[in-house]
Amino acid sequence: MSKIEIGHGSGGKLTRELIEKTYLRYFSDEELRPLEDAATIDFSGTKIAITTDSYVIRPLFFPGGNIGKLSVCGTVNDLVVSGAVPRYLSLGFILEEGFSIDSLEQIVQSISETAAKSEIKVVTGDTKVVEKDKCDGLYINTTGIGEIARPMNMESISAGDAVIVTGTLGDHGTAVALARDEFDIKASVESDCAALNELLTPLFKIAGLKWMRDPTRGGVATVLVELSETSGLGVEVYEERVPVREDVRFIQDMLGYDPLYLANEGKAVIVTSDESSNTILQILRKHPLGKDASVIGKVSSKYKGVRLKTRIGGERILDMLEEDMLPRIC
Repeated sequence: MSKIEIGHGSGGKLTRELIEKTYLRYFSDEELRPLEDAATIDFSGTKIAITTDSYVIRPLFFPGGNIGKLSVCGTVNDLVVSGAVPRYLSLGFILEEGFSIDSLEQIVQSISETAAKSEIKVVTGDTKVVEKDKCDGLYINTTGIGEIARPMNMESISAGDAVIVTGTLGDHGTAVALARDEFDIKASVESDCAALNELLTPLFKIAGLKWMRDPTRGGVATVLVELSETSGLGVEVYEERVPVREDVRFIQDMLGYDPLYLANEGKAVIVTSDESSNTILQILRKHPLGKDASVIGKVSSKYKGVRLKTRIGGERILDMLEEDMLPRIC
């Protein structure tokens, strides 16, 4: 394959191949190698997390949010699941000639409100403008910096650990799909776009907490496949325990989408010791963003890979996403 395809941005198999065969051939610093959502670096004796992301979602405005809110929430969540308290945020705007100033102001206002609520400071930024029809209105790039409060270590994961998701899956992907007006479906589905620091930072004090990740591109299935490949352990998922809203499930069935592979922008995957799983569930369910939290599976040493135990008693192997079901989702 000699050219970039849309699937290289899916967060799945093609993305991983691009990282390993191209980027990692030239970038070999130890801070990069874990390939987590944020890098942990030692800055004058203080452990900090740093993450960067780019947002190219279509459409820019969708039920439950817009590209501005999304850019803050996505960056905050990458820091929090890395065990950090978010502190600072940079913003880079790439604007298309002719883009509405009123729309830009709505997006910037949303950024301001979301950042204030998330207790992260916008401290620097940049703006570039490209010619008309050279950009879909607006792209946003962010860098987030946080202070490590609870180091996360995939190497601490072991057989018998519980796998938790903090809420219903596929809300964001479904909302964006419907917002594109490509389907003649009328439904009031909103994105789950939300900053998770208030939900997740109370878990930092739980001894059994081992690892977290926010399942954006590629969804929960891709996160779990990455976990299995890196740890060398297997993951068993129980379909009947996977929380999906009934209206969302109905729409996904109509469109042929799998909720385990759809993007989420306000959920986290958590791996914890089995002994701590009930404590973590209790904490999560006390918060509105975690009311549907569920243990969906467990880590296993009996095999490698991810296996889904279906509702009808069968078994299906979950692989990393290859074809992008819904590109330009974040």
